[in-house]
Amino acid sequence: MEEALGAGDDNGVRRIGQTVRRRPGPAATAVHALLRHLCDAGFDGAPLPLGFDDQGREVLTFIEGEVFDGPVPDLMWGDPVLENAGSFLRRFHDATVGFEPPADTLWVGEQPGDLPIEVMCHNDVALYNVVFRDGRIAGIIDFDAISPGARVWDVAHAAYRFVPLSRGEAPAHLAEPSEQARRLRLFCDAYGLKRDARVEVADVVVRRVAALRDLLVEGAADGDEASVKHLAEGDAALYEDDVAYVLSIRATLEAALV
Repeated sequence: MEEALGAGDDNGVRRIGQTVRRRPGPAATAVHALLRHLCDAGFDGAPLPLGFDDQGREVLTFIEGEVFDGPVPDLMWGDPVLENAGSFLRRFHDATVGFEPPADTLWVGEQPGDLPIEVMCHNDVALYNVVFRDGRIAGIIDFDAISPGARVWDVAHAAYRFVPLSRGEAPAHLAEPSEQARRLRLFCDAYGLKRDARVEVADVVVRRVAALRDLLVEGAADGDEASVKHLAEGDAALYEDDVAYVLSIRATLEAALV
């Protein structure tokens, strides 16, 4: 029996027993190579690739646990989860070092050209893409947007989602700039982000959220159904508002990171 996974519209992701079946993205072959590399490196927080089924869907191992793709309980906004996310992202990045992707891979989530290539970036680390078990992150899923990139590019996106650096994505007490600055520092401390990268985190968050907006608008213009839907729901306007918001509190964020 196939069980649909994920909230909202049908995304084609199905669970069959202890496997997950999903439509492959353009970088599926490279993603499977990376997942094997992660396993060989001793990283146990990602699914294992099991090839493709007779419908052409990629087959991955299922990670037991809970994914918050919808309403988020207050517990998920506690400092322990934030610190866990930072340290987990660091372990993931470190495990990707040395991976050599196929040269002809078509990456979906490429970063700006002025940032260095240091690791493989997941590019969508957020509560809806991590699996929790007993209050801690057991694994990360959905590698469709992965690409080579800079640590700070992925840190910026994860911080935007987990701190969060937004006016409307979390309980009201987390929408205060001073609290967001404290939590941003906590996340960067847990990751172990170096000082030279810390000084640019706030600016990279702005660029990262602007890139999310641009990707959504471009996808809608190209007729991508999911992008059209999210654009109609106001997601591009939300990203635009968050860009302006982070710019308005940038000095507070930067002061907390030095």
